Amino acid sequence: MTEIKKPIVAITIGDPAGIGPEITADTVMDKTVYDECNPFLIGSVDIVKRALKVKNCDFEVNKIEKPSDGKFEYGTIDVLETKDYDCASIEYGKVQKLAGEMSYDYVLKSIELGMKGEIDIVSTAPIHKEAIKLAGCKHEGHTEVYGAETNSDYALTMFNCHNMKVFFVSRHKALVEACRYASKDRVLDTLKQIDTELKGIGYENPEIALAALNPHASDNGLFGTEEQEHLNPAVEAAQEEGMNVVGPVPADSVFHLGLQGRYDAILSLYHDQGHIACKTYDFEKSITITWGLPFMRSSVDHGTAFDIAGKGVAGSVSMIESTLVPVKYWKMQQKAKVGQA
Repeated sequence: MTEIKKPIVAITIGDPAGIGPEITADTVMDKTVYDECNPFLIGSVDIVKRALKVKNCDFEVNKIEKPSDGKFEYGTIDVLETKDYDCASIEYGKVQKLAGEMSYDYVLKSIELGMKGEIDIVSTAPIHKEAIKLAGCKHEGHTEVYGAETNSDYALTMFNCHNMKVFFVSRHKALVEACRYASKDRVLDTLKQIDTELKGIGYENPEIALAALNPHASDNGLFGTEEQEHLNPAVEAAQEEGMNVVGPVPADSVFHLGLQGRYDAILSLYHDQGHIACKTYDFEKSITITWGLPFMRSSVDHGTAFDIAGKGVAGSVSMIESTLVPVKYWKMQQKAKVGQA
């Protein structure tokens, strides 16, 4: 059997005024990460060194020009810079235009490297939406940037929480708008994307559960008509196309069943429906995978935490999880490709 190499993982350090530099430093201070992949940071050397002081870490910082220059050795932190910035002017815990520019540049550099095939995975620390807008970014957030800048047909968000994989019809929409957005066609399109991506990592016939919108899946129209008008038809259409889709399953039980291993994946209809389920079960180990890009991308599911930035108290469990979980899926993807060859 062909041996699968360690993937090269670029870790963007996020907004330099937030906890991103600390938690990414923590991540490349974890030996387990080096056992599974070849990691390096995309950031600014001075910001990384400042974070290492916060962490009381004396690891060597190795400035690199390209990923292939990395030493990938525990005890040495490889850092790829994007530009020269006035790092001394960055203050912890504040929204700053320069911080937004830096974090946006880190993301764009990761995309450049991914499109060139120089990296296999990108793991992203949190950016601040207000700061990147000050810097001129027109997109809502990370996922939208990656989707647009890679010209991908779709950028499909999946929450990974232990053995549960939760996808979303919509995310950053007002609740009333999200309910209207979950039409038959949009739900069916998302089910097709999920089916494609799961088969791409080795699932032959993945079982996908569609979450209901109304209590008890509306009890045949007693509590709303969305199931009858949109969700049931979407499931039926998916089944007619050969997909193993079930539902709509009442949302008060579908995630519990998912944790028990009943389904390979769950399609949540809107942001909080899936987020609450995952983050209540394990906030720190709920991370995002973005499918549909030319490379694998993952992210923590928390923010910049300006209130504790620079204090050395930020937990790094999510950042480490965001770096290791996509490695697992990347390896599954490589094995599936070998099997299809």
